[in-house]
Amino acid sequence: MGFVGRTEELKTLEYHFSLNRFQMVVVYGRRRVGKTALIAHFCETRPTLWFTAKEQSAAANLREFSRSTLSFFNEPNFPAGFASWDDALNYIADKAKSSPDEPFVLVLDELPYAAAAEPSLPSVLQIAIDHRFKDTNILMVLCGSNEGFMESKVLGYKSPLYGRRNAQIRLKPFDLFEARELMPANADWQTCIHYYAALGGTPYYLEQLDPNLTFSQNIQARCFSQNGLLYEEPLMLLRQELREPALYSSILDAVGAGRTRPKEIAEYAGVDPNTVGSYLRTLEQLGIVERLVPFGEDPKHSRKGLWKIKDPFFAYWYRFVSPATALIDTGYGQAAGKTATSGEVFDTYVGQQFETMCTQWLLRQCREQRLDFLPTASGKWWGNDPIAREQTDIDVVMADSFNHKVLLGECKWREHLNETETIDRLKARSPLIRDNGERLYYLFTKRPVSEATAAKAAIDPTLTVIDAATMMRDA
Repeated sequence: MGFVGRTEELKTLEYHFSLNRFQMVVVYGRRRVGKTALIAHFCETRPTLWFTAKEQSAAANLREFSRSTLSFFNEPNFPAGFASWDDALNYIADKAKSSPDEPFVLVLDELPYAAAAEPSLPSVLQIAIDHRFKDTNILMVLCGSNEGFMESKVLGYKSPLYGRRNAQIRLKPFDLFEARELMPANADWQTCIHYYAALGGTPYYLEQLDPNLTFSQNIQARCFSQNGLLYEEPLMLLRQELREPALYSSILDAVGAGRTRPKEIAEYAGVDPNTVGSYLRTLEQLGIVERLVPFGEDPKHSRKGLWKIKDPFFAYWYRFVSPATALIDTGYGQAAGKTATSGEVFDTYVGQQFETMCTQWLLRQCREQRLDFLPTASGKWWGNDPIAREQTDIDVVMADSFNHKVLLGECKWREHLNETETIDRLKARSPLIRDNGERLYYLFTKRPVSEATAAKAAIDPTLTVIDAATMMRDA
Protein backbone atom coordinates (compact mmCIF):
# COMPACT_ATOMS: atom_id res chain seq x y z
CA MET A 1 0.00 0.00 0.00
CA GLY A 2 1.45 3.40 -0.98
CA PHE A 3 1.93 6.45 1.18
CA VAL A 4 -1.35 8.20 2.04
CA GLY A 5 -2.15 11.81 2.92
CA ARG A 6 0.04 14.17 4.99
CA THR A 7 0.17 16.72 2.15
CA GLU A 8 0.59 19.78 4.36
CA GLU A 9 3.19 18.08 6.55
CA LEU A 10 5.25 17.11 3.52
CA LYS A 11 5.05 20.67 2.22
CA THR A 12 6.42 21.92 5.53
CA LEU A 13 9.40 19.57 5.40
CA GLU A 14 10.05 20.31 1.73
CA TYR A 15 9.94 24.05 2.30
CA HIS A 16 12.47 24.01 5.12
CA PHE A 17 14.80 21.71 3.20
CA SER A 18 14.59 24.02 0.17
CA LEU A 19 15.91 27.00 2.15
CA ASN A 20 19.39 25.48 1.92
CA ARG A 21 20.41 26.62 5.38
CA PHE A 22 20.25 25.04 8.81
CA GLN A 23 16.69 24.31 9.87
CA MET A 24 15.26 22.28 12.75
CA VAL A 25 11.80 20.74 12.48
CA VAL A 26 10.18 18.89 15.38
CA VAL A 27 7.82 16.02 14.52
CA TYR A 28 5.83 14.43 17.31
CA GLY A 29 2.62 12.55 17.98
CA ARG A 30 1.23 9.42 19.55
CA ARG A 31 2.51 5.94 18.89
CA ARG A 32 1.47 4.39 15.56
CA VAL A 33 0.29 7.68 14.06
CA GLY A 34 2.76 7.57 11.17
CA LYS A 35 5.63 9.88 12.16
CA THR A 36 8.39 7.61 10.91
CA ALA A 37 6.46 6.84 7.70
CA LEU A 38 6.06 10.57 7.02
CA ILE A 39 9.75 11.33 7.52
CA ALA A 40 10.85 8.24 5.58
CA HIS A 41 8.63 9.23 2.64
CA PHE A 42 10.07 12.74 2.65
CA CYS A 43 13.63 11.37 2.83
CA GLU A 44 13.20 8.83 0.01
CA THR A 45 14.89 11.09 -2.54
CA ARG A 46 17.19 13.00 -0.19
CA PRO A 47 20.52 12.08 1.45
CA THR A 48 19.62 11.20 5.03
CA LEU A 49 21.61 10.40 8.14
CA TRP A 50 19.00 8.52 10.16
CA PHE A 51 19.35 7.39 13.76
CA THR A 52 16.61 5.71 15.79
CA ALA A 53 17.25 5.69 19.54
CA LYS A 54 16.28 2.70 21.64
CA GLU A 55 15.48 2.04 25.27
CA GLN A 56 19.07 1.14 26.13
CA SER A 57 22.12 2.64 27.79
CA ALA A 58 23.56 6.00 26.76
CA ALA A 59 26.75 4.26 25.62
CA ALA A 60 24.82 1.83 23.41
CA ASN A 61 22.79 4.63 21.78
CA LEU A 62 25.93 6.70 21.18
CA ARG A 63 27.69 3.69 19.69
CA GLU A 64 24.81 3.13 17.24
CA PHE A 65 24.66 6.83 16.41
CA SER A 66 28.40 6.70 15.69
CA ARG A 67 27.91 3.71 13.40
CA SER A 68 25.08 5.43 11.50
CA THR A 69 27.12 8.62 11.16
CA LEU A 70 30.29 6.98 9.89
CA SER A 71 28.32 4.79 7.49
CA PHE A 72 26.53 7.84 6.05
CA PHE A 73 29.83 9.58 5.32
CA ASN A 74 31.41 6.37 4.00
CA GLU A 75 34.04 6.47 6.73
CA PRO A 76 35.50 3.32 8.30
CA ASN A 77 33.81 2.38 11.54
CA PHE A 78 35.81 2.22 14.75
CA PRO A 79 34.48 -0.11 17.47
CA ALA A 80 34.21 2.38 20.31
CA GLY A 81 32.59 5.08 18.17
CA PHE A 82 32.73 8.72 19.16
CA ALA A 83 33.70 9.51 22.73
CA SER A 84 30.69 11.77 23.26
CA TRP A 85 27.58 13.20 21.60
CA ASP A 86 29.52 16.47 21.37
CA ASP A 87 32.20 14.83 19.28
CA ALA A 88 29.69 13.09 17.02
CA LEU A 89 27.65 16.25 16.37
CA ASN A 90 30.76 18.34 15.78
CA TYR A 91 31.97 15.76 13.28
CA ILE A 92 28.65 15.98 11.38
CA ALA A 93 28.78 19.79 11.36
CA ASP A 94 32.36 19.78 10.04
CA LYS A 95 31.42 17.37 7.27
CA ALA A 96 28.43 19.53 6.28
CA LYS A 97 30.60 22.67 6.19
CA SER A 98 33.14 20.94 3.97
CA SER A 99 30.43 20.10 1.40
CA PRO A 100 28.11 23.14 1.35
CA ASP A 101 26.61 22.14 -2.00
CA GLU A 102 25.41 18.79 -0.69
CA PRO A 103 22.57 19.42 1.78
CA PHE A 104 21.25 16.46 3.74
CA VAL A 105 18.71 15.52 6.38
CA LEU A 106 19.70 14.51 9.92
CA VAL A 107 16.91 12.52 11.59
CA LEU A 108 17.01 11.78 15.31
CA ASP A 109 14.04 9.45 15.71
CA GLU A 110 12.63 8.47 19.12
CA LEU A 111 14.67 11.24 20.72
CA PRO A 112 13.04 10.71 24.16
CA TYR A 113 14.71 7.29 24.46
CA ALA A 114 18.16 8.78 23.86
CA ALA A 115 17.49 11.67 26.26
CA ALA A 116 16.20 9.34 28.97
CA ALA A 117 19.56 7.55 28.93
CA GLU A 118 21.54 10.77 28.45
CA PRO A 119 19.64 13.65 30.16
CA SER A 120 22.16 16.22 28.96
CA LEU A 121 21.40 15.50 25.29
CA PRO A 122 18.97 18.45 24.77
CA SER A 123 21.67 20.81 26.11
CA VAL A 124 24.30 19.17 23.91
CA LEU A 125 22.06 19.62 20.87
CA GLN A 126 21.41 23.26 21.77
CA ILE A 127 25.14 24.03 21.95
CA ALA A 128 25.78 22.21 18.66
CA ILE A 129 22.98 24.14 16.94
CA ASP A 130 24.09 27.53 18.28
CA HIS A 131 27.79 27.13 17.58
CA ARG A 132 28.30 24.54 14.86
CA PHE A 133 25.16 23.71 12.90
CA LYS A 134 24.02 27.29 12.33
CA ASP A 135 26.50 27.65 9.44
CA THR A 136 25.46 24.42 7.71
CA ASN A 137 22.61 23.53 5.33
CA ILE A 138 21.44 20.54 7.36
CA LEU A 139 17.73 19.93 7.92
CA MET A 140 17.56 18.43 11.42
CA VAL A 141 14.39 16.51 12.22
CA LEU A 142 13.77 15.66 15.89
CA CYS A 143 11.06 13.04 16.27
CA GLY A 144 9.39 11.40 19.25
CA SER A 145 6.28 9.55 20.38
CA ASN A 146 6.38 10.69 24.00
CA GLU A 147 4.31 13.83 23.59
CA GLY A 148 4.90 14.99 27.14
CA PHE A 149 8.66 14.88 26.62
CA MET A 150 8.56 16.53 23.20
CA GLU A 151 6.40 19.40 24.44
CA SER A 152 8.36 20.04 27.64
CA LYS A 153 11.95 19.06 26.82
CA VAL A 154 12.06 20.11 23.16
CA LEU A 155 9.32 22.70 22.57
CA GLY A 156 8.80 23.95 26.12
CA TYR A 157 9.88 27.36 27.41
CA LYS A 158 12.29 25.82 29.93
CA SER A 159 13.89 23.49 27.40
CA PRO A 160 17.48 24.18 26.26
CA LEU A 161 16.14 23.76 22.72
CA TYR A 162 13.43 26.39 23.14
CA GLY A 163 13.45 28.87 20.28
CA ARG A 164 15.67 26.75 18.05
CA ARG A 165 12.95 25.08 16.04
CA ASN A 166 11.88 26.52 12.72
CA ALA A 167 8.66 24.48 12.56
CA GLN A 168 6.84 21.80 14.50
CA ILE A 169 4.51 19.12 13.20
CA ARG A 170 2.18 17.47 15.67
CA LEU A 171 0.97 14.51 13.68
CA LYS A 172 -2.64 13.56 14.34
CA PRO A 173 -4.70 10.56 13.26
CA PHE A 174 -6.42 10.73 9.87
CA ASP A 175 -10.02 11.79 9.47
CA LEU A 176 -12.50 9.29 8.01
CA PHE A 177 -11.83 10.28 4.43
CA GLU A 178 -8.06 9.86 4.63
CA ALA A 179 -8.38 6.75 6.77
CA ARG A 180 -10.51 4.93 4.20
CA GLU A 181 -7.49 4.93 1.85
CA LEU A 182 -5.86 2.47 4.28
CA MET A 183 -8.91 0.24 4.66
CA PRO A 184 -9.42 -2.91 2.57
CA ALA A 185 -10.29 -2.03 -1.03
CA ASN A 186 -13.33 -4.31 -0.88
CA ALA A 187 -14.87 -2.41 2.08
CA ASP A 188 -18.14 -0.68 1.16
CA TRP A 189 -19.16 2.71 2.54
CA GLN A 190 -20.88 1.29 5.63
CA THR A 191 -17.95 -0.97 6.47
CA CYS A 192 -15.58 2.00 6.16
CA ILE A 193 -17.71 3.92 8.65
CA HIS A 194 -17.71 0.92 10.99
CA TYR A 195 -13.93 0.62 10.76
CA TYR A 196 -13.44 4.30 11.53
CA ALA A 197 -15.86 4.13 14.46
CA ALA A 198 -13.87 1.23 15.91
CA LEU A 199 -10.27 2.05 15.00
CA GLY A 200 -10.25 5.75 14.25
CA GLY A 201 -7.63 7.18 11.92
CA THR A 202 -4.38 5.75 13.29
CA PRO A 203 -2.56 4.41 10.21
CA TYR A 204 -0.85 1.47 11.87
CA TYR A 205 -4.14 0.02 13.11
CA LEU A 206 -5.78 0.27 9.71
CA GLU A 207 -2.79 -1.25 7.92
CA GLN A 208 -3.23 -4.45 9.94
CA LEU A 209 -6.70 -5.19 8.53
CA ASP A 210 -7.03 -8.41 6.55
CA PRO A 211 -9.06 -7.86 3.35
CA ASN A 212 -10.09 -11.53 3.42
CA LEU A 213 -11.91 -11.07 6.74
CA THR A 214 -15.19 -9.29 7.45
CA PHE A 215 -15.32 -6.20 9.66
CA SER A 216 -16.50 -8.29 12.59
CA GLN A 217 -13.78 -10.91 12.09
CA ASN A 218 -11.06 -8.28 11.81
CA ILE A 219 -12.08 -6.50 15.01
CA GLN A 220 -12.55 -9.75 16.92
CA ALA A 221 -9.08 -10.97 15.92
CA ARG A 222 -7.35 -7.71 16.86
CA CYS A 223 -9.29 -6.50 19.91
CA PHE A 224 -11.10 -9.48 21.42
CA SER A 225 -8.26 -11.99 21.62
CA GLN A 226 -5.48 -12.10 24.21
CA ASN A 227 -3.10 -12.43 21.27
CA GLY A 228 -4.69 -9.59 19.33
CA LEU A 229 -2.49 -6.70 18.25
CA LEU A 230 -4.80 -4.08 19.78
CA TYR A 231 -5.96 -5.98 22.87
CA GLU A 232 -3.62 -4.03 25.18
CA GLU A 233 -2.79 -1.11 22.90
CA PRO A 234 -4.41 1.69 24.97
CA LEU A 235 -2.75 0.43 28.15
CA MET A 236 0.63 0.29 26.42
CA LEU A 237 0.26 3.89 25.27
CA LEU A 238 -0.74 5.03 28.76
CA ARG A 239 2.27 3.22 30.25
CA GLN A 240 4.55 4.99 27.80
CA GLU A 241 3.20 8.46 28.49
CA LEU A 242 2.08 8.47 32.12
CA ARG A 243 3.33 7.60 35.59
CA GLU A 244 0.00 6.21 36.83
CA PRO A 245 -1.41 4.33 33.84
CA ALA A 246 -3.83 2.21 35.88
CA LEU A 247 -5.44 5.30 37.39
CA TYR A 248 -5.81 6.96 33.99
CA SER A 249 -7.26 3.77 32.58
CA SER A 250 -9.87 3.75 35.36
CA ILE A 251 -10.84 7.30 34.42
CA LEU A 252 -11.20 6.28 30.79
CA ASP A 253 -13.32 3.30 31.89
CA ALA A 254 -15.64 5.79 33.59
CA VAL A 255 -15.92 8.05 30.54
CA GLY A 256 -16.35 5.01 28.28
CA ALA A 257 -19.23 3.89 30.48
CA GLY A 258 -21.04 7.17 29.90
CA ARG A 259 -19.88 9.29 32.85
CA THR A 260 -19.35 12.80 31.53
CA ARG A 261 -19.01 15.11 34.54
CA PRO A 262 -15.92 15.23 36.78
CA LYS A 263 -17.81 14.23 39.92
CA GLU A 264 -19.43 11.21 38.18
CA ILE A 265 -16.10 10.21 36.65
CA ALA A 266 -14.31 10.45 40.00
CA GLU A 267 -16.94 8.34 41.78
CA TYR A 268 -16.93 5.65 39.08
CA ALA A 269 -13.12 5.52 38.88
CA GLY A 270 -12.51 5.74 42.63
CA VAL A 271 -10.47 8.93 42.25
CA ASP A 272 -10.37 11.96 44.54
CA PRO A 273 -12.85 14.47 43.05
CA ASN A 274 -10.39 17.27 43.82
CA THR A 275 -7.71 15.77 41.57
CA VAL A 276 -9.73 14.20 38.75
CA GLY A 277 -9.67 17.46 36.82
CA SER A 278 -5.89 17.45 36.50
CA TYR A 279 -5.94 13.85 35.25
CA LEU A 280 -8.58 14.70 32.67
CA ARG A 281 -6.55 17.68 31.46
CA THR A 282 -3.51 15.46 31.01
CA LEU A 283 -5.55 13.05 28.88
CA GLU A 284 -6.89 16.06 26.97
CA GLN A 285 -3.32 17.17 26.15
CA LEU A 286 -2.68 13.71 24.71
CA GLY A 287 -5.71 14.05 22.42
CA ILE A 288 -7.49 11.12 24.07
CA VAL A 289 -10.37 12.99 25.72
CA GLU A 290 -11.95 16.40 25.20
CA ARG A 291 -14.13 18.74 27.22
CA LEU A 292 -17.15 19.99 25.33
CA VAL A 293 -19.33 22.97 26.16
CA PRO A 294 -22.49 24.06 24.32
CA PHE A 295 -21.67 26.05 21.20
CA GLY A 296 -21.31 29.74 21.97
CA GLU A 297 -20.33 29.34 25.62
CA ASP A 298 -16.92 30.25 27.02
CA PRO A 299 -15.09 27.00 27.89
CA LYS A 300 -13.31 28.73 30.79
CA HIS A 301 -16.50 29.79 32.52
CA SER A 302 -19.18 27.36 31.37
CA ARG A 303 -20.54 25.01 34.01
CA LYS A 304 -22.09 22.77 31.38
CA GLY A 305 -18.82 21.16 30.29
CA LEU A 306 -18.99 17.44 29.52
CA TRP A 307 -16.04 15.06 29.04
CA LYS A 308 -15.97 12.49 26.26
CA ILE A 309 -13.34 10.27 24.70
CA LYS A 310 -12.17 12.07 21.58
CA ASP A 311 -10.18 9.35 19.83
CA PRO A 312 -12.54 6.80 18.21
CA PHE A 313 -10.28 3.82 18.95
CA PHE A 314 -10.04 4.71 22.64
CA ALA A 315 -13.79 5.37 22.70
CA TYR A 316 -14.47 1.96 21.18
CA TRP A 317 -11.92 0.13 23.34
CA TYR A 318 -13.20 1.57 26.62
CA ARG A 319 -16.83 1.13 25.59
CA PHE A 320 -16.58 -2.48 24.43
CA VAL A 321 -13.19 -4.13 24.98
CA SER A 322 -12.29 -3.03 28.50
CA PRO A 323 -15.58 -4.24 30.07
CA ALA A 324 -15.08 -7.61 28.29
CA THR A 325 -11.50 -8.35 29.38
CA ALA A 326 -12.61 -11.01 31.88
CA LEU A 327 -14.60 -12.76 29.13
CA ILE A 328 -11.69 -12.48 26.69
CA ASP A 329 -9.21 -13.86 29.23
CA THR A 330 -11.45 -16.87 29.87
CA GLY A 331 -11.93 -17.73 26.20
CA TYR A 332 -15.18 -15.93 25.40
CA GLY A 333 -13.61 -13.21 23.28
CA GLN A 334 -15.38 -14.26 20.09
CA ALA A 335 -18.81 -14.03 21.72
CA ALA A 336 -17.96 -10.65 23.24
CA GLY A 337 -16.66 -9.46 19.88
CA LYS A 338 -19.87 -10.36 18.08
CA THR A 339 -21.99 -8.15 20.31
CA ALA A 340 -19.41 -5.36 20.00
CA THR A 341 -19.46 -5.33 16.19
CA SER A 342 -23.17 -5.66 15.40
CA GLY A 343 -26.59 -5.11 16.90
CA GLU A 344 -28.37 -2.21 18.50
CA VAL A 345 -25.72 -1.26 21.08
CA PHE A 346 -22.97 -1.10 18.47
CA ASP A 347 -25.25 0.81 16.09
CA THR A 348 -25.95 3.39 18.80
CA TYR A 349 -22.21 3.80 19.32
CA VAL A 350 -21.64 4.25 15.56
CA GLY A 351 -24.38 6.89 15.56
CA GLN A 352 -22.45 8.88 18.16
CA GLN A 353 -19.28 8.68 16.06
CA PHE A 354 -21.27 9.54 12.92
CA GLU A 355 -21.68 13.09 14.23
CA THR A 356 -17.89 13.50 14.22
CA MET A 357 -17.67 12.08 10.70
CA CYS A 358 -20.30 14.53 9.43
CA THR A 359 -18.38 17.42 10.98
CA GLN A 360 -15.21 16.18 9.29
CA TRP A 361 -17.04 16.08 5.96
CA LEU A 362 -18.30 19.64 6.37
CA LEU A 363 -14.85 20.94 7.31
CA ARG A 364 -13.37 19.17 4.30
CA GLN A 365 -16.00 20.70 2.01
CA CYS A 366 -15.16 24.13 3.39
CA ARG A 367 -11.41 23.56 3.09
CA GLU A 368 -11.71 22.46 -0.53
CA GLN A 369 -14.05 25.41 -1.25
CA ARG A 370 -16.92 23.19 -2.28
CA LEU A 371 -19.00 24.96 0.34
CA ASP A 372 -19.02 28.75 0.52
CA PHE A 373 -18.48 28.84 4.26
CA LEU A 374 -15.48 29.80 6.39
CA PRO A 375 -15.83 27.89 9.70
CA THR A 376 -14.56 30.23 12.39
CA ALA A 377 -16.13 28.12 15.14
CA SER A 378 -17.72 24.69 15.33
CA GLY A 379 -19.20 22.41 17.92
CA LYS A 380 -22.47 21.06 19.26
CA TRP A 381 -25.24 22.66 21.28
CA TRP A 382 -27.36 21.27 24.08
CA GLY A 383 -29.57 22.77 26.73
CA ASN A 384 -33.13 23.87 27.44
CA ASP A 385 -35.53 24.82 24.67
CA PRO A 386 -37.86 27.31 26.37
CA ILE A 387 -40.43 27.17 23.57
CA ALA A 388 -40.67 23.38 23.37
CA ARG A 389 -40.09 23.19 27.15
CA GLU A 390 -37.64 20.34 26.88
CA GLN A 391 -33.95 19.52 26.95
CA THR A 392 -32.66 19.26 23.43
CA ASP A 393 -29.51 19.40 21.31
CA ILE A 394 -28.19 20.26 17.86
CA ASP A 395 -25.62 17.78 16.57
CA VAL A 396 -23.51 20.18 14.48
CA VAL A 397 -23.21 23.94 14.77
CA MET A 398 -20.75 26.00 12.72
CA ALA A 399 -20.38 29.75 12.49
CA ASP A 400 -18.84 31.83 9.72
CA SER A 401 -18.31 35.14 11.49
CA PHE A 402 -16.72 36.75 8.43
CA ASN A 403 -19.72 36.19 6.16
CA HIS A 404 -22.37 36.15 8.91
CA LYS A 405 -23.60 32.62 8.37
CA VAL A 406 -24.59 29.83 10.76
CA LEU A 407 -24.82 26.17 9.80
CA LEU A 408 -26.98 23.76 11.82
CA GLY A 409 -26.89 20.02 11.24
CA GLU A 410 -28.65 16.87 12.40
CA CYS A 411 -26.94 13.48 12.02
CA LYS A 412 -29.24 10.45 12.02
CA TRP A 413 -27.70 6.99 11.83
CA ARG A 414 -31.01 5.13 11.57
CA GLU A 415 -32.66 2.77 9.13
CA HIS A 416 -35.96 4.61 9.41
CA LEU A 417 -36.53 8.30 10.03
CA ASN A 418 -39.38 10.78 9.99
CA GLU A 419 -37.54 13.20 7.73
CA THR A 420 -40.12 16.00 7.70
CA GLU A 421 -40.34 16.07 11.48
CA THR A 422 -36.55 16.04 11.83
CA ILE A 423 -36.10 18.96 9.43
CA ASP A 424 -38.90 20.95 11.04
CA ARG A 425 -37.45 20.41 14.51
CA LEU A 426 -33.98 21.43 13.34
CA LYS A 427 -35.31 24.69 11.92
CA ALA A 428 -37.40 25.29 15.03
CA ARG A 429 -34.25 25.05 17.17
CA SER A 430 -32.47 27.70 15.13
CA PRO A 431 -33.24 30.57 17.59
CA LEU A 432 -31.39 28.63 20.30
CA ILE A 433 -28.17 29.66 18.54
CA ARG A 434 -27.95 33.37 19.13
CA ASP A 435 -25.40 34.22 16.45
CA ASN A 436 -26.92 36.53 13.89
CA GLY A 437 -26.73 35.72 10.21
CA GLU A 438 -27.99 33.59 7.37
CA ARG A 439 -29.05 30.06 8.38
CA LEU A 440 -28.04 26.89 6.54
CA TYR A 441 -29.52 23.51 7.48
CA TYR A 442 -27.97 20.08 6.88
CA LEU A 443 -29.60 16.71 7.41
CA PHE A 444 -27.19 13.76 7.36
CA THR A 445 -28.82 10.33 7.13
CA LYS A 446 -27.72 6.73 7.01
CA ARG A 447 -29.94 5.93 4.01
CA PRO A 448 -31.03 8.16 1.10
CA VAL A 449 -34.01 10.37 1.91
CA SER A 450 -37.37 9.95 0.22
CA GLU A 451 -38.11 11.54 -3.13
CA ALA A 452 -40.43 14.00 -1.42
CA THR A 453 -37.71 15.17 0.99
CA ALA A 454 -35.16 15.38 -1.84
CA ALA A 455 -37.62 17.50 -3.85
CA LYS A 456 -38.20 19.75 -0.84
CA ALA A 457 -34.42 20.27 -0.45
CA ALA A 458 -34.05 20.98 -4.17
CA ILE A 459 -36.28 24.07 -3.94
CA ASP A 460 -35.05 25.22 -0.50
CA PRO A 461 -31.65 26.96 -0.87
CA THR A 462 -31.10 26.81 2.89
CA LEU A 463 -31.54 23.02 3.15
CA THR A 464 -29.11 20.26 2.16
CA VAL A 465 -29.77 16.56 2.67
CA ILE A 466 -27.00 14.01 2.28
CA ASP A 467 -26.84 10.30 3.02
CA ALA A 468 -23.76 8.46 4.28
CA ALA A 469 -22.94 6.72 0.98
CA THR A 470 -23.04 10.02 -0.92
CA MET A 471 -20.97 11.67 1.81
CA MET A 472 -18.29 8.99 1.40
CA ARG A 473 -18.36 9.23 -2.37
CA ASP A 474 -18.24 13.03 -2.63
CA ALA A 475 -15.48 13.71 -0.09
